[in-house]
Amino acid sequence: MTTVTAPAAGAAATRTTAPRHRRAPAKVVLARSVVGVLLAGYAVVSLYPFLWMVSAAFKTQEEVIRGGHLIPRDPTFATILDTWAQLHFFDYFLNSLKVTALTTLGVVVVYSAASYAFAVLRFPGRQAFFRLFLVLLFVPGVVTLLPIVLLENQMGILGTHLGLILPFVNGTAPLSILLLTNSFRSVPDELRDAARVDGAGELRIFTRIYLPLARPALITIALLTAIPTWNEYLLSRVSLNDPAMFTLPIALQQLQSSNVVQYNQLMAGALIVVIPVIILFLATQRYFVNGLAGAVKG
Repeated sequence: MTTVTAPAAGAAATRTTAPRHRRAPAKVVLARSVVGVLLAGYAVVSLYPFLWMVSAAFKTQEEVIRGGHLIPRDPTFATILDTWAQLHFFDYFLNSLKVTALTTLGVVVVYSAASYAFAVLRFPGRQAFFRLFLVLLFVPGVVTLLPIVLLENQMGILGTHLGLILPFVNGTAPLSILLLTNSFRSVPDELRDAARVDGAGELRIFTRIYLPLARPALITIALLTAIPTWNEYLLSRVSLNDPAMFTLPIALQQLQSSNVVQYNQLMAGALIVVIPVIILFLATQRYFVNGLAGAVKG
């Protein structure tokens, strides 16, 4: 009898202790469905202008004006090629690339060193300076536009690419220092102490230990610097007067300010401006997410 009833008792116990998968209440399912529909609608509304821009870049001017459909009936690359060649977009592209690359390099070099000092070194006024940089996060950039122009005029760099690079580097200081300082603070002190025991100086510790471990945060800062710099218009429009120095956003404005706006060329130019940013973000997306997560945890 024991051998017969024991499995039954075990099976009963198994049935009793087995977890039951309960279905979500109908209200929860309905709420999730409504949220999903709203998010999908928001995504469609947000993506439609971008899709229309891409579509118009492959249309003729007549087809853009007629409208009525998103997909081009007779797609052509002629608009993009003509915009690139006839409007000297290659020169503007090189100008934007120069300003963006030098600005990003300056931000990474300067603020990684400053953040290491705030996170690791001990010096008088360290916390006060750090809080001062955080306060600058709440200062609108447009407030400093006129002082920047006047200062650059006195320095003799107004109307040059250096007059764009220096304010761009300075403008990213608060966010860069905040993210990089938190990232450096998450590095264990034992690694630095061990390196010091081995005879390493601060420069070697900084370059060999802290910078490699903070690579996601560095790439995040580089991306957050490169994209706004590439798209920046206001300071460039105010300070640059020589067409040979114009960047891509100003070139787009020149297309729009002509007597007859060629909408297909305007959208082709916008597509040329956007493509490098999209490629850069897709290439660094993984590091971007990890860098923000690490900075927030730090």
